[in-house]
Amino acid sequence: MLQKVRHGDRDVEVSVPDVNTHKNSTPVLVDDIISTARTMIETVKHLKNAGMKPPICIGIHAVFSGNAYQDLWDAEVENVITCNTIAHQSNAIDLSDVIAKEVKELMHHI
Repeated sequence: MLQKVRHGDRDVEVSVPDVNTHKNSTPVLVDDIISTARTMIETVKHLKNAGMKPPICIGIHAVFSGNAYQDLWDAEVENVITCNTIAHQSNAIDLSDVIAKEVKELMHHI
């Protein structure tokens, strides 16, 4: 489990535990919002320094402010996958049915 301390929008500190038992595995990083991608990029750096394979990065909301999307790819990741909650070229997880179902359920309670 990674530990994250956010000092500001672009100032994130991430610590990675001992990963030696997982060296042959592909890391999968999941974050709710990828805005500046700093959390993911810092984590990728730590994983790389620990000798891990390039990770797959998954985000629920793909904000990708500025050059964040390219910056994440430049960190040498295997893939970047996001949900379609915000339209983006990285969208590969369709949440339309889930969201529609929940909205319908909410409407029954109004």
